[in-house]
Amino acid sequence: MEQIQVGDSNSGGGISRNDSIVVVGASSRFETLPEDCISMVISHTTPRDACVVASVSKAVKSAAQSDLVWETFLPPEYASLVPRSLNCSSKKEVYLSLADDSVLIDDGKKSFWLEKSSGKKCFMLSAMDLTIIWGDSPAYWQWITVPESKFEKVAELRNVCWFEIRGKISCGMLSKKTHYSVYAVFKRTSNRSHGFDHTPVEAEVGFVGKETTKKFVFLEPGDTDSRSGYRYSGVSHAAVSRAFRTRRPWMLFPREEVEAERKVGSRNVEEPKERGDGWREVELGKFYIDNGGCEDGDEIEISVMETQMGHWKSGLIFQGIEIRPVKRQEEEEMVTK
Repeated sequence: MEQIQVGDSNSGGGISRNDSIVVVGASSRFETLPEDCISMVISHTTPRDACVVASVSKAVKSAAQSDLVWETFLPPEYASLVPRSLNCSSKKEVYLSLADDSVLIDDGKKSFWLEKSSGKKCFMLSAMDLTIIWGDSPAYWQWITVPESKFEKVAELRNVCWFEIRGKISCGMLSKKTHYSVYAVFKRTSNRSHGFDHTPVEAEVGFVGKETTKKFVFLEPGDTDSRSGYRYSGVSHAAVSRAFRTRRPWMLFPREEVEAERKVGSRNVEEPKERGDGWREVELGKFYIDNGGCEDGDEIEISVMETQMGHWKSGLIFQGIEIRPVKRQEEEEMVTK
């Protein structure tokens, strides 16, 4: 009897993922299998594959949409995360609900959702779930409500010279075998921010007690103000750190040299990008959760801080820190390096 194989992207045949292309070998014989068998095979692929293979035939569609398939794509703890008000008639509807809209967990301090194509878990740690230095002092930080935020309260930076925000998440909450990116999510107040135009802040991401990755990021885009004549595009972490320790950032590079660096696209200091939800984000770093997951108590720690210059900074509204899987193309590039 001819063997019928349906596999994931690592298999040689059957269902092979290549953008939106799915090839099903010997589909006529595949359809003759019992529906539970077809469902079991599809459950070893991905949510994206299940949606595409459903177009093969009515029999395969029925199997691909079964609860047996979609329950395997849901995290084991999904029942405790789904709001009681959510009225879903199938596990696929539950999955799509968690992929389309985030839900608040941990007394409203975290937001959780699923990456739609893969089912990987995503989180945002709200400002309320972070350690913000001077965050309880109204002269420095103010807790406000904004309608576009996921959370009840966000942190508005009024005026500080010591800018430091830290957060942690148990790596057991995250998906195994997954590369994650970490982002700060924020916006300006109604007036433009002050003190961040030409001052990069230091970001660290990594497992607690182990070596972390460090980088510098801007909380203002590079084109906000050109009057000072210096930028940090293309400057190494060590050069920026040294300049800020000596409190002489303007000595990094002449303006002409910096402009030349910018033209060739060398950029080691990350800049913020606009999101579709009205907020900005800047990547703070990456980490990887391996197949074994984590030991009990292992945590990922994230920090973003600027404490070297000592000048005053104000005018940002900080919603939180977002942790989501690296995009598929970027992840493939990381693996092949």
